[in-house]
Amino acid sequence: MIRMIRRRTALSVCAAGLLAAAPLLTACGSAPHPGAAAVVGKDRITVSQLQSQVEDVRRAQQTSPQGQQLLAGSARLSQDTLVRLIQYRIVERAGQDNGVQITRRQLQEQRARVEQSNGGADAVRDRFLALGVAPDQIDQALAMDLVRSKLDDKLGAARTNEVLMQTSDRLRVDVNPRYGTWDARRGTARPVQEPWLRPA
Repeated sequence: MIRMIRRRTALSVCAAGLLAAAPLLTACGSAPHPGAAAVVGKDRITVSQLQSQVEDVRRAQQTSPQGQQLLAGSARLSQDTLVRLIQYRIVERAGQDNGVQITRRQLQEQRARVEQSNGGADAVRDRFLALGVAPDQIDQALAMDLVRSKLDDKLGAARTNEVLMQTSDRLRVDVNPRYGTWDARRGTARPVQEPWLRPA
């Protein structure tokens, strides 16, 4: 996981930050939902939506000079992508509930700062891709990080952690067993263990 120094311009915050926040997110639920990879509150993340995002990443990896290395290192891409999509929804809801919004201009400015601080647009694209984020998914990752940063500014980091835990618990995340089981303590999906379930 990439770790940089400055919070607002660091790629670690903009990409890996949400994943690093996984232990702060808690939820429970294991009921199956036909056609859904996961359900977050009333929001269904369908299997087709998840597969579309995974395919975007795979296509981008195949065209990268480091394509073989990226493909070899992303065996859990489906599960990692699903966890990220779940976390996006938790952060987004927490922002809505606490009056935190971002504008298109703020997002554009954030992307410009990240690119300036991390070697330009191509370098940022490559580093996000190494984290399993396709080029057309970068803005969503940046937007969610910006919401998280604004929550920190408004509430303080400790209170933000509490809000995220409360929001996650209220939304009651249910993950399709095909993609693992939801770990309420860590706020992420554990790999499939049952031998009769085929991993995604």
